[in-house]
Amino acid sequence: METKIFDQSQLNEAAAILAEGGLVAFPTETVYGIGASALLPNAVAQVYQVKGRPSDNPLIVHIAEPEQLEPFVDNKHPFADKLMETFWPGPLTLIFSIKKDSLPSIVTGGLSTAAFRMPNNTKTLALIKQAQQPLVGPSANTSGKPSPTSAAHVQHDLAGKIAGILDDGVTQIGVESTVLDLSDPKAPPIILRPGAISKEQLEAVLQTKVLVDQHLVTESEAPKAPGMKYKHYAPNTNVMMVNDQDWSAAMAWAKEQQLKVGVLAGPTIAEQVRFEAAAIYLFFDDSVEAATKGLFAGLRALDESIAELDILFAPTFPESGLGAAYMNRLKKAANQSFFQEN
Repeated sequence: METKIFDQSQLNEAAAILAEGGLVAFPTETVYGIGASALLPNAVAQVYQVKGRPSDNPLIVHIAEPEQLEPFVDNKHPFADKLMETFWPGPLTLIFSIKKDSLPSIVTGGLSTAAFRMPNNTKTLALIKQAQQPLVGPSANTSGKPSPTSAAHVQHDLAGKIAGILDDGVTQIGVESTVLDLSDPKAPPIILRPGAISKEQLEAVLQTKVLVDQHLVTESEAPKAPGMKYKHYAPNTNVMMVNDQDWSAAMAWAKEQQLKVGVLAGPTIAEQVRFEAAAIYLFFDDSVEAATKGLFAGLRALDESIAELDILFAPTFPESGLGAAYMNRLKKAANQSFFQEN
């Protein structure tokens, strides 16, 4: 199968493929997703197959307007409308209790809940409208690997496996959406996956406490949202997190171990390690926003570097605001491994 690159003028062609049960990757403000009709079980099954994704890992349903929720959502949470008015379109996924048999069980992972999002990308919103049906859209990569933030990343992982890619350049945010559980109308909202919409932002809008789910999903449990159970975001090369004060010691340790080090960093750290690092992926500045936008692209670039690196070092940030989303992804990519000086 040839994977075609679609531009804005070819939305009709891409939408027709989706309506007929084919797969087309689409851009969002977070990462690229593999699009398939959420109403066609055979199309959704192809998504799991192409990604190598575990079948109990539920998918997010992407819609173009809030009215598209009506056929699916049962007993909407009292905070739902306020959140949609404030953050949609945008990087916030909401989990609702759904009407029985309103969505194929392959979409929901067999649960009585489903996750919905309205992405902030004009091309993709137009694509959903033209396809005339909601789309599932898990990250358009091989399951477990860093998520794709450009059409080139999608091509690298999925060329020949999907019908097409709607290209819209590099994504703005760089990590997946915040997932908020609203499935129990009587319970407070619970963050199941941190993202660009922070706990602090949600609490400011709702004027109430928002909880954060910290429990680890066991082997026998079905996860309620993507990113809760399985290994994610990891390149082939081992990743280690380095705190600000530890860079000199970390580079000295790597030299002593005769390891070729790739470093993801902003300009300040890059200047500090430039003589010791075998390769550097430079974030456009020292901010957490730049690190978040560049994290997945940097992991991919260094993993494929001709320098044949032994280990990748990445900077840490405080786990508040966007830092919570960045550190959530980095910890998973690094398998919780921090550099610690003996």
